[in-house]
Amino acid sequence: MRTILNKSNNNSAIGFFDSGVGGVTVFEQVKKLLPDENYIYFGDTKNMPYGEKTKTQLLEFADNIFRFFERNGAKAVVMACNTTSAIVYEELKNNYNFEIYPIIQSAAKKISELQISRLGVFATPATISSHCYRNEILRHNNKIEVVEIPCPKWVKIVEDGLENTPAGKLAVKEKMLEMSNFKPEKIVLGCTHYPYLLETLKEFAPRETFINPAIEFAKVIKSDLAAKNLLNTTKSPVSEKFYVSANPEKFKNSASIFYEIKELPQLVKFQPAHA
Repeated sequence: MRTILNKSNNNSAIGFFDSGVGGVTVFEQVKKLLPDENYIYFGDTKNMPYGEKTKTQLLEFADNIFRFFERNGAKAVVMACNTTSAIVYEELKNNYNFEIYPIIQSAAKKISELQISRLGVFATPATISSHCYRNEILRHNNKIEVVEIPCPKWVKIVEDGLENTPAGKLAVKEKMLEMSNFKPEKIVLGCTHYPYLLETLKEFAPRETFINPAIEFAKVIKSDLAAKNLLNTTKSPVSEKFYVSANPEKFKNSASIFYEIKELPQLVKFQPAHA
């Protein structure tokens, strides 16, 4: 059973993790709302993309990262990764001594309140296979018709900085044409990497068509931390630290579309589970 941290831990860091730079889109939104917090971000760049991994692999990756956050004294951890939120959150949620915020489950209630009848979801193959977005939205509002389309190439396009190349734009166009057959009123960008593709996506539909769950997710995190008296009330200088499992230079460069990381992320390597 989790031991929820008390008020004496208010100045402890909030942790974020994703398979790569995608979670920076969530980090940016949270930091806007909570500028006085300390932050730790972990990008599992060695193992990305997560969308094609097995549940066993995702459990190992997430547990390693959660243990890393425990060692660093995090008071809360944001699962800024749709794939792990969909596949492993339920199994891991009570195993650690910090609050855990999964993006899909946290954002779906707000999305379900939209006054629409047809909703599209773009996400990784693993998230789509889990039907987590559809199930969570229908749990709150069974009158919305939801269509889910996997986009297996999109994460790699973002991580490799190919969003403005002909190949990158073609990969987006193909999925938008597939989605257009459904005539959705709104489309959820169900992977934190996908907002990096908005400039291309808006060539095929108005920008307001697309929902970035990170915006509502950040509000949920702020509200819940406040309700639990876990917001940082100290006056000490705040810090932010970035860690990756591979390619720190590439991570720093890719993330710059949304956020300027001042120092090169530190490299962290975990021991294999069988070691």
